[in-house]
Amino acid sequence: MKKLIFTLLVFTITMTVNAQTIFGKWENRDEETGKVDSVIEVYEKSGKAFAKIVEITNPERKDAVCDKCEGDKKNKPILGMDILSGLQKDGSEWSGGEILDPKKGKIYDCFIELKGKNKLKVRGFLGVALFGRTVYWHRKS
Repeated sequence: MKKLIFTLLVFTITMTVNAQTIFGKWENRDEETGKVDSVIEVYEKSGKAFAKIVEITNPERKDAVCDKCEGDKKNKPILGMDILSGLQKDGSEWSGGEILDPKKGKIYDCFIELKGKNKLKVRGFLGVALFGRTVYWHRKS
């Protein structure tokens, strides 16, 4: 009986900790339709947060390339592409990195912040956070 209680306790703690992290898979939703257009995986490497596109829901866009990107991402497949890089934890948010908008080929300064266990605020901006755009990613269930 003690083993069962201990196992349930460990499972509950693990689920609670995992639900309160930025790491994992997130759904990006089209701003006009509200439908999921891609799934993004946020992962940690060397203490920093990164993210890549792991799924594109529109069958016609699965083979899309970043034709508007510059540099080493020019004409590379969007599926599998890192779009978020180098964010470091700073209090309740992760900041100091960049985010790529593959549809526009533009790179923006970025910070992200967990808003509840299933919602991630993603803010991209140029220079000052006041001048930018915020989107919300929703944890993939």
